[in-house]
Amino acid sequence: MPGTRISAEAAAALVMSGAWVVFGSGLGPPEDLDPAGGARAAELSKVKIRAAFTLHPRAVLQADPTGDHFYWFSWHFSGYDRGQHDLGRCNYIPLNFGEAPDYYRRFIDPVDVVCLKTTPMDQHGYFNFGGAVTYHKAIVERAKTVIVETCTSMPYVYGAEESVHVSDVDYVIDGGDAPIQEFGNPPATELDHTVARLIAAEIEDGACLQIGIGGMPNAVCGLLKEAGVRDLGIHTEMLVDGMIDLCEAGLITGARKTINREQIVFTFAAGSRKQYDFIHRNPRVQSYPVDYTNLPHHIMQNDRVVSINNTTQIDLQGQAASESAGVRHISGTGGQLQFVRGAYASKGGKSFICLSSTYERHGKRASRIVAELTPGNIVTTPRSDIMYLVTEYGLVNLKGKSVAERAKAIIEIAHPDFREDLAREARERNLIPRGF
Repeated sequence: MPGTRISAEAAAALVMSGAWVVFGSGLGPPEDLDPAGGARAAELSKVKIRAAFTLHPRAVLQADPTGDHFYWFSWHFSGYDRGQHDLGRCNYIPLNFGEAPDYYRRFIDPVDVVCLKTTPMDQHGYFNFGGAVTYHKAIVERAKTVIVETCTSMPYVYGAEESVHVSDVDYVIDGGDAPIQEFGNPPATELDHTVARLIAAEIEDGACLQIGIGGMPNAVCGLLKEAGVRDLGIHTEMLVDGMIDLCEAGLITGARKTINREQIVFTFAAGSRKQYDFIHRNPRVQSYPVDYTNLPHHIMQNDRVVSINNTTQIDLQGQAASESAGVRHISGTGGQLQFVRGAYASKGGKSFICLSSTYERHGKRASRIVAELTPGNIVTTPRSDIMYLVTEYGLVNLKGKSVAERAKAIIEIAHPDFREDLAREARERNLIPRGF
């Protein structure tokens, strides 16, 4: 019978050895089923679990330190996922995030068990995905067994494909009222503010914002409150606390958006309780599946789209490596490339890739701008897609520039201590020809 109430232990008993299991992403993974599954570790083998952006440790992995029973696959690494990858317990699945629903509908065999955290059932028989709409509807459409774990503290959001009806749910776990996970960005540094000032100066009235994860992009929100811009819109992958501050300051109206006019559009929330309270049953806020928020042909329909994302290393041709450190995977492609392309295709749109010019490791300072990427580094945004590149030393637009012009422009915004060596390496590699 659909919607049968079940204990977490009974739900965990439905998982067989060799099964494919999906936990919800971000705010969406189960909290009660997870330890119940971990308690069964000795009984199971080769259970494969897909997840994304895991916000805190998972009991199934903690209960199986040798990896004999469970293996974890992730569409996008959090710090926890990265640590599990370093231990050989987690493997990355390459993905442009906006394609995730299509993967589940076209390329991935129906999973054996999916368990998603949702709101309790509403008066119409729907379990709302709350702050984790992403690709969840696509999973439940084809899963063999659908389990929801309800949580009264999950915000209820409006939008599209944001719920599953009880008739499509096999089992329901009552997850109670435990608080959902909050996610904090590190506080912005003075360097972050320097970069943010350069970007904020390029944002015009009526711009439609996408802001990625990290202190540097989020510092832009703080500066926009002082910049005098008006009628901003939001069409983003991740909703961040800085955007809520802009809403409260009266700067977000969405009045000049072409699609979803006057509405704040996102696919997943990650922030403070303040953010979750803001989106709860707020008709101004709409959450859509990630193939709506992230595919470039949707993004471009709004004018003046501004996309702001981080990278960790860039070479002198403009290749941005944002997801790995050599062969060590650290995050994921996410929506970066799709928003770079969507912003470019938008009328009057601008995309910004930002980074600090240097980093320090083991007491030694190194340049994030390099003649050649670290061996094994994954290119997230190709050189042909980069528009604005920003460090604390300046902002350059690489569109239309030759390889030699790019190299010279990028060197100009590198840390002064590294510019001479970068120029020499560029000439040695014939990136900057003799006499240019």
